[in-house]
Amino acid sequence: MLAAERYDRIVELVNIKGSMRVSELSERCRVTEETIRRDLDRLEEAGRLRRSHGGAVSVREEQPEIPYRIRETTHAVEKKRIADAALALIVPGDRILLDASTTAGYMAANMPDMPLTVLTNSIQVATELSSRDNIEVISTGGQLAARSLSFVGPLAERSLETYHVDKLFLSCKGVHLESGSISESNELQARLKQKMVGTADQVILLADASKFGLRAFARVTGLDTVHTVITDQPLSEEQISLCSAYHLLIRTV
Repeated sequence: MLAAERYDRIVELVNIKGSMRVSELSERCRVTEETIRRDLDRLEEAGRLRRSHGGAVSVREEQPEIPYRIRETTHAVEKKRIADAALALIVPGDRILLDASTTAGYMAANMPDMPLTVLTNSIQVATELSSRDNIEVISTGGQLAARSLSFVGPLAERSLETYHVDKLFLSCKGVHLESGSISESNELQARLKQKMVGTADQVILLADASKFGLRAFARVTGLDTVHTVITDQPLSEEQISLCSAYHLLIRTV
C-alpha cells in the first residue's frame, strides 16, 4: 500500500468509528505503530483528523439535527404503526423511559391513562402526557436542543444516573447490522442515549425500514444491548441472520 493510499485508509477508518487507537490502525494497515504515529502527525497537519492520546479522532462535522416538526411528517404512517406496537408492550405499573424521537412522540399521544412512571428528555412527550391523571411524568432537564425539542447535555446525563426503569423505548438515525451498532447524527443525543441504555432492564429499539443500513456520525450503542426491535417491514434473510447473532427479538408491524 502506497503512503497516499494508507493516509486515505486511515482517515476512512477514523471517520467510520469516530476515533481509533494507534494499535488498531497499525493492525488494519499492516505497518508498524511508529509508521502510524508519523502518518497521524502528517494527517493532523493537513487538517484531515485530530491526534488524541494514543490515537486519532475524526474532524468530520456532525450532521445537523433535522427539526422535530419535519421529522414528525417523515414516514409518519410507519412510525405510528411502530408506536402502537410499542404501546402494547407497556403494562400498568411500568417505569418507562422515552427518548425525544418522533416515534416516542406518537407513543405519548396515544398512551392510555394508566398507572405509569414516564421519564423523558422530550418536551413533546411531556406535553402530550401532561393531561393524563394516572401517569407520573419526570423530565431530565438539561440544555435545550431547540431543533429536536429535547433536553441534552451533562445535566440531563447526570439526571439519568438517578433513575432505573423497566423499559427504554428509543429510536435512532441508523441501524447498521454489519457493524452491530446504532447511531445518531448528533453527539449530544448519542451520549444521552448511551446513558439511557444503562438505566433500563429492557431496551426496545423503534426503527422504520429507512434507518437500516445507515451509519450516522455518533455511535450510540451496540446491538448486543438491545432486546427487541420494532420495525415496519420484514427483514431480508441476510438481515435476519445478522440479527440472530445479537439475539434480537424482531417485531414487524
